Amino acid sequence: MDDFFNVQYGSIKIKLKDIVDARGISNRQLAFAAQMQRSQLKAYLDNNVTRFDADVLARLCTVLDCQISDILEFIPPAKDK
Repeated sequence: MDDFFNVQYGSIKIKLKDIVDARGISNRQLAFAAQMQRSQLKAYLDNNVTRFDADVLARLCTVLDCQISDILEFIPPAKDK
């Protein structure tokens, strides 16, 4: 039962900065095209978002012509040995 309460869930990594850098789009251009505040975009770029907004992610995918898996990556928890 102790293992049940000590579960580690892993984390989500936001890879948006890699895509933006590769495409050479400015943060200002992306914020405008995706209808986001620049401060909100900065949080996504800095991998500093704790609650994801489905509408924001859909707009980013549309503007960047990519899939959600291009932006978000699940990092599994480390396995104890």
